[in-house]
Amino acid sequence: MVMSPRLEQRLGQSLVMTPQLQQAIKLLQLSNLELSEFVEGELETNPLLERDEQGPADTPERDNDYEDGFEEPSGLDDLSLGEPAQSEMTTVGDLDADLGGAYEDGSVTVGQFAAMPEGGGYDPDMPGLEETLAESTTLRAYLDQQLGMAHLPAEDALIAAYLIDQVEDSGYLGSPIEEAAEILGAEIEDIERVLAILQGFEPTGVFARDLAECMALQLKERDRFDPAMQTFVENLDLVAGREFSKLANLCGVDQEDIVDMLAEIRELDPKPGLSFAPDTAEPIIPDVLMVRHPKGGWLVELNAETLPRVLVNNSYHAQVQKLPMSKEDRKYLAEQFQSANWLVRALHQRATTILKVSSEIVRRQDAFFKKGVQHLKPMVLRDVADEIEMHESTVSRVTSNKYMVTPRGIFELKYFFSSSIGATDGGEAHSAEAVRHRIKELIDAEDPKKILSDDKLVKLLVDDGYDIARRTVAKYREAMRIGSSVERRRQKAPPK
Repeated sequence: MVMSPRLEQRLGQSLVMTPQLQQAIKLLQLSNLELSEFVEGELETNPLLERDEQGPADTPERDNDYEDGFEEPSGLDDLSLGEPAQSEMTTVGDLDADLGGAYEDGSVTVGQFAAMPEGGGYDPDMPGLEETLAESTTLRAYLDQQLGMAHLPAEDALIAAYLIDQVEDSGYLGSPIEEAAEILGAEIEDIERVLAILQGFEPTGVFARDLAECMALQLKERDRFDPAMQTFVENLDLVAGREFSKLANLCGVDQEDIVDMLAEIRELDPKPGLSFAPDTAEPIIPDVLMVRHPKGGWLVELNAETLPRVLVNNSYHAQVQKLPMSKEDRKYLAEQFQSANWLVRALHQRATTILKVSSEIVRRQDAFFKKGVQHLKPMVLRDVADEIEMHESTVSRVTSNKYMVTPRGIFELKYFFSSSIGATDGGEAHSAEAVRHRIKELIDAEDPKKILSDDKLVKLLVDDGYDIARRTVAKYREAMRIGSSVERRRQKAPPK
């Protein structure tokens, strides 16, 4: 066989994400305040963009040709380079004609809120408290950096981003992988595979689900996780009870080895995430507003006070275009004009997409807003994505770091997504959040002299119509940081 270089033509399909499409996806993930910061940077660098100083205005009708919330402009001709109308602003106004038709029962209306009055004595040019703090890296930011360098496939990256959001300040994974699988509509095997990758991130021990797993990850890195040490880590309750003889028999070692193993354990970091700066506590400013409609149902709108409003300065562009300039200057002008038009369209579509997702959430969780958390319905990303005809990843990005003010308080949009628990009578399923709320109610109301065991909790929940197993009750109880019946009996015992 002769080895020689040659040229071949092959036909294939591939998804290419242009910088503009990547930027559009990034904009969708940002909260309104983060978006305002991004737009300020664009206003400083693009001479053809200007801030709209007028009040909120109506938004032009949504372009139905967008797919999954975005459309990549193929060139200058796609961006309507003529004189834009005054309505070509990024604030969202009355979209009843655009979105209201999707909800025939009229329970959800997308409307216009009046601008909120400005508080007296507030200077918007003054830096916020968080801006005066020394810059430091948080655990979540450090994990995001490592995720960016991991080059995972899109599906795995989505799972990884969700799991990073669930990491507590201590470094532990704050929610069970079964719940992640339910919400993301993924297989548990895929969640476990991605979790295994994330557990290789620094600091070692992060993404552990309990203390034993955290120590195991650190011991594996030190190449000290032999069978004896594995047994030692799996029986930390014996260590806490100082039952070293029993532990030595289980591990198959003598007392001196137990002392050495205990010394190694003490060198490990039980909470690896605490070595990073905690997230700066910032006041929650809602991105979406929701109130009762005077004619019934709900009125949903973006918070216009935190939405940046920008316009393309076509007059200035027309004036500069008439001036003599070099080829490079003319190219620069065209690029800035295209970038400005793209930003206006991307902001417009971002607002429309957030409103569609928020309105569908409100429509589905109507019983929760009227009656409380016991009536929160189970819902996953696919439910909303299928209804509004968008991809699950788009819904995931929209609900990331977005908050909605409701008659029952301010909630993150992700709060309304939870796995389902079956009903004993075969009727409509219950949300996991509603079950957790009921467990907490029962424990808070228990008699100190008759502490409820997990088995008793299961019986009471079954009587209430929840088809739930004992291990699930124990898992939810532990996730809420509620002790076992033995611990609660000791805590609630009257002083002697």
